[in-house]
Amino acid sequence: MKRESQRVITAEHLEQELAMAISQMERDGIFILTDETTRDKCLPKIQTFRVLKNAVVITIPPTDEAKNTESLCSVWKKLSDNGANRHSLMINLGGGMVTDLGGFAASTFKRGINFINIPTTLLAMVDASVGGKTGINFNGLKNEIGVFNDSRFVILDTDFLNTLDSENIRSGYAEMIKHGLISDEKTWAQLMNFDLAKPDFQVLKSMVAESVKVKERIVEEDPLEKGIRKALNLGHTIGHALESFALERYESGATKGKGYKPLMHGYAVAYGIMGELYLSAKKTGFPTDKMHQTVEFIKENYGRFDFSCDDYNTLFELMKHDKKNSNGMINFTLLGGIGDIIINQTATKEEIFEALDFIREG
Repeated sequence: MKRESQRVITAEHLEQELAMAISQMERDGIFILTDETTRDKCLPKIQTFRVLKNAVVITIPPTDEAKNTESLCSVWKKLSDNGANRHSLMINLGGGMVTDLGGFAASTFKRGINFINIPTTLLAMVDASVGGKTGINFNGLKNEIGVFNDSRFVILDTDFLNTLDSENIRSGYAEMIKHGLISDEKTWAQLMNFDLAKPDFQVLKSMVAESVKVKERIVEEDPLEKGIRKALNLGHTIGHALESFALERYESGATKGKGYKPLMHGYAVAYGIMGELYLSAKKTGFPTDKMHQTVEFIKENYGRFDFSCDDYNTLFELMKHDKKNSNGMINFTLLGGIGDIIINQTATKEEIFEALDFIREG
């Protein structure tokens, strides 16, 4: 699929920026994809915009559990039933689940229609909506089916952050921690000194803009993840395994009533960062003082994830299915220091189990 260049806009006047973006694309029918939460909380902010007067709204269930073939097919059907054609435009209004699934739906309907991402969560602003990764979960695995295809525009309106609860702020902030670790000590230190319990939204807005720039720079250099873009996988090899494990456990009839729930992506990444910084300290010389400072920040703000050593083999098997692997080896991005990125690293089963011990025991 031909990749279009992506333009990221930090909105000052959302209606004007959106109208400008739409004016630069074919728009034989405009469709807005939301989930049930963003339909109620975020859609009212844009639905009265003149440029969206005749737009058709498509709504899917919320949460990552709905990022599946059933939701995808429902979007395709709504597009088809409402006369969408290859010149139509889709606007994805929501968090990472909406931008991932909506981007994949748009990329495959009629062999590809244009789409715009308007992320409404911190996680989507700094990660999911930028960089062209689209897809759905499949067969118990995160983002197993998808394509690389950029939205034509990403429009960031940080006023949407005011609609988020504390858990969603923390979830997105984990990706910002990752961006700090792979960029420079100044950015990392600012992140470590930010009060997540009582966030200053004006300060957070400027930090979001800087975080997005980190990802943009890396994606521009390596759009298809052949090399340095793998830096963005820090925390994700272990994190995706924890996330898939939590979802499987939640959906298992054997664990119903035990208080288990799915693990938000950012929380999984935060725990994954703990484990992969441990591997970095052990294998590639990451400074232990900075590892402990980062780990203490994560423990203070994200708590603990409840799993036991009896779950290690299950988690190891999930890691073996990670898309980043090659030649049967589990692939990690590790650090030699803050901003010192070392891609394509491996670890033994024993070392991975030690990292899981570290996540549990800190």
